[in-house]
Amino acid sequence: MASSQPSKRPSKVTVAGAGGGSTGQPVKFARRTSSGQTGLCPGCKEPYKPNDGEDDGPTGSLSVSGPDGKRAMSLVRQNQKGEFDNKGLFNETSGSYGIGSAYWPPDDGGGGGGKGSGGGFGDPADKPWRPLTRRLPMPKSIISPYRLLIVVRFIVLCFYLTWRISHPNDEAMWLWFMSIVCEMWFAFSWILDQIPKLCPVNRSADLQLLHDKFDTPDKVANPEGRSDLPGLDFFVSTADPEKEPPLVTANTILSILAVEYPVEKLACYISDDGGALLTFEAMAEACSFADLWVPFCRKHDIEPRNPDTYFSLKGDPTKNKTRMDFVKDRRRVKREYDEFKVRINNLPDSIRRRSDAFNAREEMKIFKSIRERGVDPTEPIKVKRATWMADGTHWPGTWTNPSRDHAKGDHAGILQIMLKPPSPDPLHGSGEEEKRSGYDHNKKAGAMNALVRSSAVLSNGPFILNLDCDHYIYNCMAVREGICFMMDRGGEDICYIQFPQRFEGIDPSDRYANHNTVFFDGNMRALDGVQGPFYVGTGCMFRRFALYEDKTEWGDRVGWIYGSVTEDVVTGYRMHNRGWRSIYCLTKRDAFRGSAPINLTDRLHQVLRWATGSVEIFFSRNNAFLASKRLKWLQRLAYINVGVYPFTSLFLIVYCFLPALSLLSGHFIVKNLNATFLMYLLLMTLCLIGLAVLEVRWSEVSLEDWWRNEQFWLISGTSAHLAAVIQGLLKVMAGIEISFTLTSKAVEDSDDAYAELYLVKWTSLMIPPIVIAMINVLAMVVAFSRTIYSISPQWGKFVGGAFFSFWVLAHFLTVRNTSDNSEQ
Repeated sequence: MASSQPSKRPSKVTVAGAGGGSTGQPVKFARRTSSGQTGLCPGCKEPYKPNDGEDDGPTGSLSVSGPDGKRAMSLVRQNQKGEFDNKGLFNETSGSYGIGSAYWPPDDGGGGGGKGSGGGFGDPADKPWRPLTRRLPMPKSIISPYRLLIVVRFIVLCFYLTWRISHPNDEAMWLWFMSIVCEMWFAFSWILDQIPKLCPVNRSADLQLLHDKFDTPDKVANPEGRSDLPGLDFFVSTADPEKEPPLVTANTILSILAVEYPVEKLACYISDDGGALLTFEAMAEACSFADLWVPFCRKHDIEPRNPDTYFSLKGDPTKNKTRMDFVKDRRRVKREYDEFKVRINNLPDSIRRRSDAFNAREEMKIFKSIRERGVDPTEPIKVKRATWMADGTHWPGTWTNPSRDHAKGDHAGILQIMLKPPSPDPLHGSGEEEKRSGYDHNKKAGAMNALVRSSAVLSNGPFILNLDCDHYIYNCMAVREGICFMMDRGGEDICYIQFPQRFEGIDPSDRYANHNTVFFDGNMRALDGVQGPFYVGTGCMFRRFALYEDKTEWGDRVGWIYGSVTEDVVTGYRMHNRGWRSIYCLTKRDAFRGSAPINLTDRLHQVLRWATGSVEIFFSRNNAFLASKRLKWLQRLAYINVGVYPFTSLFLIVYCFLPALSLLSGHFIVKNLNATFLMYLLLMTLCLIGLAVLEVRWSEVSLEDWWRNEQFWLISGTSAHLAAVIQGLLKVMAGIEISFTLTSKAVEDSDDAYAELYLVKWTSLMIPPIVIAMINVLAMVVAFSRTIYSISPQWGKFVGGAFFSFWVLAHFLTVRNTSDNSEQ
């Protein structure tokens, strides 16, 4: 999408390698050194630029040079009357590398309505300005009591801790000391989690107004009716076709190509970190099927536009369809899709048979050459078992039988254009980053940065939306809502738009909190009222300028940041730390949907990876304690909590053993269950319940989801979080890296839709929760028996210990009747 004029589009695009290319002029990639390094950059052969520090970054209006350096531009500006001016905003040209194909034209040639412009619309100063988005504050009847309860609970908590410290249990000082230390940490953790929730907001976007401003034809300025919407580049990442089936990735690509957005403004890039021929050929099949699928979706307003999901929907497919040819078209597309799935699923065998045939031919050539030279034919013939493409050439990426320069982590870079201008379809490219053994390629972060650079040469869209390969577009209008925020007044300060993650295939009770609704509908919505939500790795629209580089070191200060398994959170933190803000876009219909692990073991390992990344953040320079002044203090607390929350597991696991220790020792955390202790306990419990009810109301989370979140917080806190802390400490202090393996046991009932939920996968992460539950049950039995047969039974201490033991055990009771799930 180098130009909006068909006559200027190249008929063929060829780019060699994953990190460079040409569109008429050479493109240079250089790096910035942060360690005093001197010398020349290996990319552009120019000197390194010194790192000026984290505080040096773009804030406020974004002023950059336009093409040929004619004048500075801002992606958003105001007219002379101080109103937001869209006139000539997105005049499509070859653009500036790394900025996007949008700039302000010179004053003498401006206007946006002349030849070569991407379309036009009247000067907004001629009519009153209407905002594209609105910020909707929470109802005062909900938010005011919510804030009041936070203050009340904080005051009660301070008085309680003061009373606890001043009234030690002389009979069991060890029990009292452990309990007071844990409670003080829990109070600190609660403050970090609760205070950033003081300012939750809702937002809405006006899609009709966006259409009127950017898609409405004008007989004078825009006679061809071309859209003035900015270019949008989609990044899709995958790593292993064995773990991430190519059919899933293909359906994601098809949902992107069919999104409700001008095709000439849309580009899609897929990065295969594994460099597999299987993924490459699957994407070629997807591009072929897109010629049928995309017109069908747009003609009949199909939703969702993932073919596998659409054809799996239950109900009447003709509902709300008015065209008489819908049934005929649907049957045809369904038939073609079934054949498409067969071809995708047969690709592994097809590639294997083809490679075997070509390898056999090569062996025959070598054998014939040996005989002609008179060499002993009995000696074994050594031929590389290559993986072959359909055109009879070696696949330059990873081979099925790995060899030098053709293995995972050691292969050439590949960039292939599959749908190229002037095709009526969006630009679609497939790329594999060059990999060499002994070099850290930084996994997903490195792949995303490679796509940023290569896409800047090809389409150079001013906005980028990245998705995981298993997250498809569920709402074809969602990207337009994100564009509304970027194009609205004040949008120049927005670095990214984060959409919530929604998942499919999870059991109705969601016993392991896979939907994570408390985080996505509660915490993220609250941060939207501060400086913006975290970046969570997928479903995020970036401003390309926020990732722009100029002789800088990729992954250190710009682009996706390296050095953490949670590169997404670190990348968002760096942007917020430079003064950018982000927006949380909650659409009425889910914007994207993906898959998530539904059995306990896979879920724990997922949480382990996140918690390990948080521990790495805590011990790195990305710790929010070291943030700049541009990070707002509520946002700072939220980021501090990101690095601190895994350490709560150290205190949580001790506190879960305290009830059992209390029952077995015959002592309690307080000397006597007096009225003061019970009053404090009652007040804190009532405040907690009140806060939960009000938070459920403004976040629109169900009580069941809230309780599931509380249950899994205890389960993960005593298992995955604890393991992450141990793993992080060993890595930082001793340089030792450990991993937690799991083993699977097949499920007999494969017809159950949630069979994977009951899959038994043993892992060492399960040991702490199991031990906690068993010891608490045993302690309750022993203490009850001892109290009954005691001459002077102390029921007060037993009830106190039993109550807290039951509180622990209630969080582990996540198993429900399997028949309930099947009925739902």
